[in-house]
Amino acid sequence: MELTHGPEPGTGAIDGPRLARLLGTPDLAWLVERARRRLVAGQPLTGSVSLGDPTAAQRAAVERLLARAPGGGRSLTVRLDAVDAVLRRSGASPDGLAVAVEALTGPVTPLAQARQEEEAAWQWAHAPLDELTASVPPLADWAAQVRADGLARRLGRVPDTTRTLLAGACAALRVLPTDPAVSLPAFAAQVLGSAHALDDGTPLATLTLSGARALTGFPDGQGAEWRREVWASAGLLRDELSSTVLTLNLRGTPALDRMAEEGEPFVLTLRRLTRRPLDIAPPAVWICENPTVLAAAADTLGPACPPLVCLQGQPSAAALTLLRGLHEHGATLHYHGDFDWGGLRIAGVLHRRVPWRPWRYTAADYRAAVSRNTSPPPSPLVGTPTETPWEPALAAAVAELGVRVEEERELDLLLSDLA
Repeated sequence: MELTHGPEPGTGAIDGPRLARLLGTPDLAWLVERARRRLVAGQPLTGSVSLGDPTAAQRAAVERLLARAPGGGRSLTVRLDAVDAVLRRSGASPDGLAVAVEALTGPVTPLAQARQEEEAAWQWAHAPLDELTASVPPLADWAAQVRADGLARRLGRVPDTTRTLLAGACAALRVLPTDPAVSLPAFAAQVLGSAHALDDGTPLATLTLSGARALTGFPDGQGAEWRREVWASAGLLRDELSSTVLTLNLRGTPALDRMAEEGEPFVLTLRRLTRRPLDIAPPAVWICENPTVLAAAADTLGPACPPLVCLQGQPSAAALTLLRGLHEHGATLHYHGDFDWGGLRIAGVLHRRVPWRPWRYTAADYRAAVSRNTSPPPSPLVGTPTETPWEPALAAAVAELGVRVEEERELDLLLSDLA
């Protein structure tokens, strides 16, 4: 019978059967695994490795490999240089132990290289953010934050999925805010290919909502109503009826005219404003933040009160639609709100969307309000500071004095203006 001999040492060809007999047995798996760990860590295959409490079979396997007794003691120690020499000399692995380990266990990627490759993959995954900020510079800070806090990475989990997720979010953000407002499902179908792409709870909706909030300056929050208003601030409507705005003495439709004659408040829905927008506007419209002001104006002044609109907190899609329409038809808008960080932030959101003039809402007005309202004294400020682009001195004054003056405490003064 003719015998088949393995390759000569140094030829570089692995002799698989011989390598399996020498090093590929279960009792030497620990030795191969230790060598692989060193390769992954980028360490040389030199020096010794040890196994505590080896079995008799493991000792015997090392003795067969090295052709000598491995010694006694409670641990089993093997010099990697000796294993390398045996593999080269035997022809099982002419290029040594490192090649043998890969032949037995698969390719080895050093940890440093793996980290570089992983980092490159995540850079590639986040590339849509670079394209977005090039076309929408105001989202540069948001894009940087997404990279820094790993939002997209957590949502996507792997680079391929994350890139797809970011590509969708950036496609939506590139065309936001919409004006006039449109249905959220219709927008998702048109821009993202599915009416359900931005449904609550989906990773794409979470990421896009985060960008929309950054784009419009809408304050942080949580809950279904907050999400609905964030979408609405970007012109995306989850429905046409839940978004409303409170008014007093506006005219332009039979229903508004009738309520204005009675001096009674009237609630306009977004559905009404988008399907039958007002085509006339008074010369001036006054805007307040809190419904207490509008209710008091209706009680005190009735039909004699000039047109008044109440935001009831953050400007809803209905409020923005109404005020934009009034402005476009020539009305001058005058705004007043709470003197605190939350109130200033609401005013800032409105200021970015609709031009308005301060109605007793300047630094001088704030200082005067603090001086007037001493009993009981104003409460301390809470929340995160914000800017006041219509008058930077106002934010500086609020930070300096450090107290809040609610709109309700200025009620008599505001009613005197309206009268």
